[in-house]
Amino acid sequence: MIEEMRLRDLGVIAEAVLPIGPGFTAITGETGAGKTMVVTGLGLLLGARADSGAVRAGASQASVAGVWVVPNTGRVAETVADAGGELEPLDDRRGELYLSRTLTAEGRSRASVGGRAAPAGVLADLAEELVVVHGQSEQLRLRSAAAQRDALDRFGGSAIAEARSAYAEAWERWRALDAQLEEITANRERRQAEAEDLRAALALIEATDPQPGEDEALTERAERLANAEELRLAASLARAALSDEEGENDISSLAAEARRALERAADPQLAALAEGIAELGYRATDIAGQLSAYLADLDESGPHELAAVEERRAALGALIRAHGSLDAALELWNTGSARLAELDDDGERVERLTTERDEARAALDEAATVLTRRRTDAAERLGAAVTEELHALAMPDARLEVSVSPGAESAHGRDDVAILLAPHPGAEPRSVSRGASGGELSRVMLAIEVVISATDPVPTFVFDEVDAGIGGAAAIEVGRRLARLARTSQVIAVTHLAQVAAFAGNHLTVVKSNDGQVTASSVRRLEGAEREAEMARLLSGLADSDAALEHARELLALAD
Repeated sequence: MIEEMRLRDLGVIAEAVLPIGPGFTAITGETGAGKTMVVTGLGLLLGARADSGAVRAGASQASVAGVWVVPNTGRVAETVADAGGELEPLDDRRGELYLSRTLTAEGRSRASVGGRAAPAGVLADLAEELVVVHGQSEQLRLRSAAAQRDALDRFGGSAIAEARSAYAEAWERWRALDAQLEEITANRERRQAEAEDLRAALALIEATDPQPGEDEALTERAERLANAEELRLAASLARAALSDEEGENDISSLAAEARRALERAADPQLAALAEGIAELGYRATDIAGQLSAYLADLDESGPHELAAVEERRAALGALIRAHGSLDAALELWNTGSARLAELDDDGERVERLTTERDEARAALDEAATVLTRRRTDAAERLGAAVTEELHALAMPDARLEVSVSPGAESAHGRDDVAILLAPHPGAEPRSVSRGASGGELSRVMLAIEVVISATDPVPTFVFDEVDAGIGGAAAIEVGRRLARLARTSQVIAVTHLAQVAAFAGNHLTVVKSNDGQVTASSVRRLEGAEREAEMARLLSGLADSDAALEHARELLALAD
């Protein structure tokens, strides 16, 4: 439920606060005062596309903020939490949700959900759970086959929802299996060629038997072998300097002599230095041993090993050229066997998938039959209920039918749903997409919402001039139905008819003032004499007409 909206610099509205609350709220005002901006602002709060043209002339930006009262649990609360926002707790079951949207004159927009910045898409997700907006564009949408099918499905409630869910699941499974089967059969030659190439590549890898990092190790080994003499000379000189067989002037003997000299002195500091020199000697001896092992390895190696290394590098090079790197070849070895088994299994897989697809098709047929049957049952009940509502909406001879006929198969089922209207006796029912006038379409739409609300309640309905094209007794009945709808949902209606506004429990007017430069509007709640005057203006154009005032009081008494 919308508790309050605040508009700033939106269209002709400089600043306005709309106290809404539960029940039926009617919004009236002179033509051009900015009533439609209320719906525009609500649309911005619900993720509608931002249009910089909505920013008031001379202002740098427009802003809209709203406060909703929502349950603490459920999809709305989850969506807010996922966006990083929070609800302000009211009690154990409800919380206040703050939404806002800012639109700059350059066309940029920012949104916040529960106190945190969020993409406009989050507002659109929330809109599906919070509000249903009906305006001229929505009346036009009712002319579409998809909208008519959705209306029937909403009326069908959980029975159709369950059938649609089962059908959608069966549809996706059948499509997935059919796509797999088509991919295998349509690309069989390509898959066979892939299998032969993969088999040859795996055979070469198996024959070569590469090891991780082997190419880098062999490169290092080949470089060492190619420079064996130079390396041998350097290692020999270093080993002789550290420790030679005669032991006269190498580092080890000189370190030993220095250590003994210090150990003979009776000074603790020199004794400590002697220990360091001893460690130096041990380290020199250790490195000399490593150099000896290195030289021994070089002595054992020869031209024959270099040839073997180069031959191995050539074999690995063939794999690297084929696969880009040795790691890629090893990865193919690890995964290729499974892929080869899949490709070699095409024949058996085709048989298996064909069987599974046929079974999925049978399940889809059954789910489609159940969905069609439930839609047909609901269509009869919806037609009868809406017809009864139309009789009360000053269309006493109208008859509405909902037709369910075989149609193209899609993710929504195999049914074509059409809402047909016979406005008077003897007339053939015709689709509302072709045969309904604007006024008739307004009443059909309202009657459908009133009927559907019993099985698929919506927290808030917003009607933008749902009374367009009607008047008199029909307008009074529209007001009655909006009030009836407000028993279970919040209803907000922008209207120009006193017969509709009379039934509102909360009457707001958009007041326009003109200072000669900028037209600005504000919103005021009407009660008592002010409300009677506004009703009189709606009826006659004259707020102080005695006859209009009397008529206004009569309408208000009728509504009460």
